[in-house]
Amino acid sequence: MSRDPLRAFMQANGMARWAEMLPGQIERGLDARRYGDLPRWQAVLEALPAITPSALDLARDCLQIGQAGDIDAAQRASLIRELKKLHPWRKGPYELFGIHIDTEWRSDWKWQRLAPHLGSLAGQTVLDVGCGNGYHCWRMHGAGATRVIGIDPTPLFVMQFRLFRHFIGAAPVDVLPMGIDDVPQKMQAFDTVFSMGVLYHRRSPLDHLLQLRDCLRTGGQLVLETLVVEGDERTALIPEDRYGRMGNVWFLPSVAMLEIWLRRCRFRNIRCVDVNVTCTEEQRATEWMTFQSLADFLDPEDRSKTVEGYPAPRRAILIANAP
Repeated sequence: MSRDPLRAFMQANGMARWAEMLPGQIERGLDARRYGDLPRWQAVLEALPAITPSALDLARDCLQIGQAGDIDAAQRASLIRELKKLHPWRKGPYELFGIHIDTEWRSDWKWQRLAPHLGSLAGQTVLDVGCGNGYHCWRMHGAGATRVIGIDPTPLFVMQFRLFRHFIGAAPVDVLPMGIDDVPQKMQAFDTVFSMGVLYHRRSPLDHLLQLRDCLRTGGQLVLETLVVEGDERTALIPEDRYGRMGNVWFLPSVAMLEIWLRRCRFRNIRCVDVNVTCTEEQRATEWMTFQSLADFLDPEDRSKTVEGYPAPRRAILIANAP
């Protein structure tokens, strides 16, 4: 049995194949030869002070790690400088020793929309696909999940997660530098799998749904959040080039078509629990994410359309169960 807590958990819970592959996957996912900024980001982590938070709340919307009184003015100024070196901050918000990290996305709004429909996560093993810096992973653990594994191929987001875990300490939450294609096939090891903001980036959306299904135990819960368009079961938008200035958007189905996709993949008990038009208060530039954001991707004369003339971002949350 491995001494690494995550690998030991995997070996004991139906993921032995993944446990064996994991060291090599992490090494490849954090290879400085591929990611030139990685040494700079790692230096930020190495420079972090050893401070034990006097408070920790992973169940509130703005995740709280420590309190302002835990650090002095010099430590606060230093910590802000180090945090800014990990710009851009996409998912949150966080409050770290009284420092409010106002991320691009109000990820707490998404959690508020889906949480009432989840049922209990208590005691569950959860996979979060495309998890970013792990904001929702911490929320899942705060909601009672026993073990949360997040995966995201962007090394910067993994470094952001590790910064928080440095202060939080040992916790059954991990963010791994990889994507869904790196997860061994047909593991059927998770009670709940989240895929939020991923499906429209996949060239083959049904293959993605099958990958998610094969991560779930029989009867396990899929939480799927993705861009959709209005229309019937025959409606889907395939952008000719870019959508909202994103070049990696492939399919935006209607909710009705998405439900057909899920049925074709043998999911059952399919229900759409939320449809929401993304507003510029939920996704916007801040001092912690100073690049362009949603306001720059919409037609300035007609905010119901993207700059390309497509319908503005509309997101749906569907929940289904594996066969």
